[in-house]
Parts: sequence; structure tokens; C-alpha cells
Amino acid sequence: MPPQIALQLYTLRDAFAQDFAGTLDKIAAIGYKSVETAFFPEGVTVQAAAQQIQQAGLTIMAAHCELPLGNEQDAVLEQMATLGCTRMVWHGWPQDADYSSIDGIKRLADRYNHANAVAVANGYQFGLHNHWWEMEPVAGQYPYQILLAELDSAIFFELDTYWTKTAGRDPVKIVQELGQQAPLLHIKDGPATKEDPMVAVGDGSQDFPAILHASNGNAEWLIVELDRCASDMFSAVERSFHYLVDNNIGQA
Repeated sequence: MPPQIALQLYTLRDAFAQDFAGTLDKIAAIGYKSVETAFFPEGVTVQAAAQQIQQAGLTIMAAHCELPLGNEQDAVLEQMATLGCTRMVWHGWPQDADYSSIDGIKRLADRYNHANAVAVANGYQFGLHNHWWEMEPVAGQYPYQILLAELDSAIFFELDTYWTKTAGRDPVKIVQELGQQAPLLHIKDGPATKEDPMVAVGDGSQDFPAILHASNGNAEWLIVELDRCASDMFSAVERSFHYLVDNNIGQA
């Protein structure tokens, strides 16, 4: 069976700011059954969001959150409990000084290992989402490979296949390389540049059948996410869903 399909709610952040509940209903009407959360609009609490997502008939398969460390720990754990999902995903460290050296990347890995220990102790799985800078070489090595060597094996990757390609890497090969450690794949499409708008999944440069084949059954979820779009975002979200389903790449 192909992986299940979800939508990263960040994709429709502008629509959510105008009508949170109505936007969720539109997502469900397209055929999506599950979503991945990120940040909610001003005035929408985590409790209200969880309730409205459930009322729309949607489940939450994962949540982007802060690292469950220090002053953020209690808030993150409370957020996860309210949302009722078991996978927490660190949305990605900014492209800062830590990514400019191997020692810095190893320091990040140490923080991620501590975050994972907190997550596991509280019944959650902890994973990392990448951007392009984790896929660009630092001192002749790729940051994601340094992380792989340093991280607890329980930490999973939510591989963003688009940013991987934007960095000049082949997402097919990276999916194959990560294997079981990449149960979640972010699916977006477009020209694979940092600045240009994205397009509906299936309308751009990505080879999603090859990416799915390379996962060798390890991908559990295909998560549609469009950071920005050249066309109407709702239309792109709908086209993306039907492309994945109609081509038997993913299932609702």
C-alpha cells in the first residue's frame, strides 16, 4: 500500500488567518484525512485548534514544535498532549553560525539528542525537518550526514524532498540513503530554487514515483507543503492531493 497523505497546515496560513474552521472544512472536503500542524494564527489557541481540527473530521499525524528543552519543555509537552499526536518535529534550526562548522553541527546534534531523550521519556517520537542548508557541504561534509552519525538512532528525519533538490542533491538518492530513518516525506514541487514560487505537486521538476520507489516501503506519510505558490493556493493543494492519489503514489 502507498503511504498516507497529509497536509502541512503552514501551506494555508493566510487562509487560516481569515477563517480557521472554514479552511479546515475545505481541506477535509478535498479528501485529506490528516494534517501536520505548525503555528496557529493569532487568537487561535492550541486547545481551540485541536478541537476544530477534530470537528472537521481530520486527524493530526505530526506537529512541528520548538525543541522540548529548557523554558520551552513544559509548553511543548503540553502542546503535544493537547494535539493528541505522538510525533513531534523540530521545524529546522535557522541557517546560523552552528551550520558553518563541523563542531557546530555536532553541538546541534547534542541538543537534538537531549530533546529526543525528553520526548521519549514522555511517550513521543522526535524528528528533524530539513531545509537546503543541511544538504550543502561544510568543510567537505554534508551536515545531514554528520547529524546521522551523531544522533540517537531513535530520531527520525522528515525529509523535505524539495529543499533537498534545491541544494543540488538528488532526493531519490537521499531517500534511499536514509531508509527507515525517513518515515515522513515533505512533498512539494516547483523549479527547485530558493526564490521562485512553487507549483502543485506533479506540475514541477520532482520525480515523485521515483522518490516513492526509493523509499522501499519506509515512507509512512507524504506531507504536502507549499511554502508559496505561483497559482491559487487552494487549487494547488487540491491538485496535489489528486495527483498523488490518481497516480497511486499516496492514499487518503
